[in-house]
Amino acid sequence: MAEAERHIAHLDMDAFYASVELLRYPELKDRPVVIGGGRRHQPERLADGTHRFATLRQYAGRGVVTTASYAARVFGVNSAMGLMKAAALAPDAILLPTDFDRYRLYSHRFKDAVAEVVGSDPPRVEDRGIDEIYIDLDGLPGVAADHGAALARAIKARVLERTGLTCSIGVTPNKLLSKLASELDKPDGLTVLREADIAGRIWPLPARRVNGIGPKSAARLEGLGIRTIGELAAADPEWLVAQFGRSQGAWLHAASHGRDERPVVTHSEPKSLSRETTFDRDLHPRADRDALSAIFTQLCEQVAADLRRKGYVGRTVGVKLRYDDFRTVTRDLTLPRGTDDAQAIRRAAGQCLKRVPLERRLRLLGVRMGTLRPAGEPEPPPVTVLQAREPGLFDL
Repeated sequence: MAEAERHIAHLDMDAFYASVELLRYPELKDRPVVIGGGRRHQPERLADGTHRFATLRQYAGRGVVTTASYAARVFGVNSAMGLMKAAALAPDAILLPTDFDRYRLYSHRFKDAVAEVVGSDPPRVEDRGIDEIYIDLDGLPGVAADHGAALARAIKARVLERTGLTCSIGVTPNKLLSKLASELDKPDGLTVLREADIAGRIWPLPARRVNGIGPKSAARLEGLGIRTIGELAAADPEWLVAQFGRSQGAWLHAASHGRDERPVVTHSEPKSLSRETTFDRDLHPRADRDALSAIFTQLCEQVAADLRRKGYVGRTVGVKLRYDDFRTVTRDLTLPRGTDDAQAIRRAAGQCLKRVPLERRLRLLGVRMGTLRPAGEPEPPPVTVLQAREPGLFDL
């Protein structure tokens, strides 16, 4: 008896952060908008109720683009691009600060909307971050008849109703193909592909579009004359193994043919939670002590709030610093008991900082909480607290 074809959906919100901001500022519809500014780029509300917005033309600093509206992408502006480079491409684009609390709110709303349509007991959704999920459609009513097209349309309609935002969905036999498919008809797209569609829709795509082929692998493939997924599929599997090693070579061959046996993982325990920020300008531990202290406290409060929202406590507090010469250092401290208390996290993180050289200017500061467990679980045996080794130059 032939094995039944799977039906896995990948839902990706369209330009998520930018789209959430356009709900708040509808006057920016169809204008190029870039998200990634700091608080100083907050729009100014005028007496007549309108807003004065910052533009990339006015930007000076080292920040990066968090995301861009589709109107901005027309100019070549993309996520992770330096804002100064984006300013050269689209100087009149509107620059807005990031508002992760608002984005998380809308993330919860769209995921709740999906659960309303597909049900959540047992859960059918694999959470892949703030703006994307996988959905196991197998066994749901009507899916076998049209390969999930009607159900996907119902999901899109419910997400739009509950959030005012559009999403794109790909439905295929596996996660790898579904992620590719969800990108094919953006924005507000719905793409249903089966195995017979791989040659026509997937093979012409650049090899780098496969999730798992990063910039280095893509460059190496291009150096070997392989630019598309189809060219990768045509490569001899033994040659791929010889070039990339047994594991990666075999995976490249399988991925190019659309093979992926990974299940939709509906629950996994997070290993850590973290918050970090990159400064618009380098901050000095002495000259900018007050500003650094406020930022540090806010990061600890945000980590504590994330723990409480997700229902976890953590035992290992860590800090991350990046200096002006791009060197990065981390320090950890293990607490006797798990906590989600912001003040306790702040104290422990401050102890970590006392073990870090603080003589150079800083580009980035981050706080992490590891060794997580659900808040309701019994406390494991206590551990010895690591002591600070030496005093720091300043006390954040």
